[in-house]
Amino acid sequence: MRIPASLLLLATALALTSCRTQDMAVQSASAATPAPAPSVPAREPFVLPAPVKAPAISVATLRSVTKTLSSDAFEGRAPTTPGETKTVAYLIAQMKKVGLKPGNKGSWTQDVPLVELTASPDMALTINGGNKPLRFAYKTDFIAATYQVVPHSEIRDSEMVFVGYGINAPEKGWNDYAGTDVKGKTVVILVNDPDYEMQSLDGPFDGRAMTYYGRWTYKYEEAARQGAAAAIIVHDTYPAAYPWDVVVSSWTGPQLGLDTPGGRMDQSKAIGWVTLDAAQATFAAAGKDFAALSAAAKRPGFRAVPLGLKASLAFDNSIRRQASRNVIGILPGKSRADDYVLYSAHWDHLGRCEPVKGDDICNGALDNATGTAGLIALAQAHAKAGPAERSLIFLAVTAEESGLLGSQFYAENPVYPLARTVGGVNMDGLNVFGPTRDVTIVGGGKSELEALLQRAVTDEGRVIVPEATPEKGSFYRSDHFSFAKLGVPMVYAESGEDMVNGGVAGGHAASEDYTTNRYHKPQDEYDPAWNWTGAVEDLQVYYRIGRELANSDQWPNWYPTAEFRAIRDRSRAQTK
Repeated sequence: MRIPASLLLLATALALTSCRTQDMAVQSASAATPAPAPSVPAREPFVLPAPVKAPAISVATLRSVTKTLSSDAFEGRAPTTPGETKTVAYLIAQMKKVGLKPGNKGSWTQDVPLVELTASPDMALTINGGNKPLRFAYKTDFIAATYQVVPHSEIRDSEMVFVGYGINAPEKGWNDYAGTDVKGKTVVILVNDPDYEMQSLDGPFDGRAMTYYGRWTYKYEEAARQGAAAAIIVHDTYPAAYPWDVVVSSWTGPQLGLDTPGGRMDQSKAIGWVTLDAAQATFAAAGKDFAALSAAAKRPGFRAVPLGLKASLAFDNSIRRQASRNVIGILPGKSRADDYVLYSAHWDHLGRCEPVKGDDICNGALDNATGTAGLIALAQAHAKAGPAERSLIFLAVTAEESGLLGSQFYAENPVYPLARTVGGVNMDGLNVFGPTRDVTIVGGGKSELEALLQRAVTDEGRVIVPEATPEKGSFYRSDHFSFAKLGVPMVYAESGEDMVNGGVAGGHAASEDYTTNRYHKPQDEYDPAWNWTGAVEDLQVYYRIGRELANSDQWPNWYPTAEFRAIRDRSRAQTK
């Protein structure tokens, strides 16, 4: 899933099957659709800050922290378990050791309230009003859940409306909800973007590259903002990039989310998926041509279509509340201490998992003990260099494997204002296979931070290569996204697969071996034979990005075409 680039690309589909509700609960009413930006003061163009030389990164620190966090004593670092208690205490000790200060008003931690919902499986989706009644079976034809923290969820005779791709993007002149009131109704939505079939990247929604509007998380968010009682996405393997059994394995059983005030009652009563066959049967019952309407939804000017059908669905939810913690350290700045540069990595993994040869601890050594070790090693390097002009934040977040929940909570409840957060770097696994000649930007072409990355990579004698499978929306699947969607420019880059020793074939083989044999399995264990050279080179790039920002007065932004630009402009306007 993480490093090198091919690892993330190969494992995108696996990420849904093997992690516990990966991406679940990345919903948030506060992450509203970008609206046209208000009038803001004229902004000076972004100018590259003065370059800095990256210091040595301690391999001893990388090895020690990774080995400790991924040992059996930490039981896989699952949130709210004894493994978390050990992890948090260890990270605090390490942050103190390298010279950081407590990052949350004198405390090292931020409490993250979580709630686990488990929907009863004895449910059925019934649809009436067409040429024949329909009854769909749970798991076979559909799945359903809710973000609302309630013991019982129900929709009864809810009018069904086909809303195409369910997108409201004012900056693109696209609104699938225009002229249609869906309050209290059930919306049926297509997965991905309208232009996903393009091979180029120059379509209205970036063509082959998925935008956030194509992610199912966005579609549920927008449906809730429109007042829909239920939101159902039509599963289709090619645009979804994973088969139906992935949906079933990810959306059934306990689902972890943030326990926010009000119990998330601003969300739809029910959210879910239906198979392509079930969708086609539903449209046929309504006397509609599913293929024709799907094609129409790809074109600008599409308007939602009432189906003349009514949906009913009911299920009970068991509710279990718990809490976890983010760990935060700070290196206070000298002259502009109220501006912040952020480094992030998730400390959690899966804990106890499906046994393999009697081993039931998913240690998560590469994913993400290495990234957390990188966070500590960077803190150590920055502390040795002394304070920068701006403050540097080192944030180890919880519950990434449950849907980016720790980073989402911080972004929505920031210790340091997001409007004063200059930008940052996220690390979700380090390259332990050996140095590479290339670097991949996940979700490239989005922010001015990429110029800093380009300079640092070039200075190392390496090159940046395009993301191989941008259609899979990998940018939206790690913790940097929680900050990006609220406006903070973030870089998520990683070693490519053109290895100095072994070339592209060697890099591909190494990452495929990890994906097949160790990813999200007990076999993801620390190996003393790992080659840390590539990790060090990447960390030196990350060091430069952070240090150059922290020693400058520059405010990088998203490019005008990025979906996060408008919200950043609004955020920054508040500080003028």
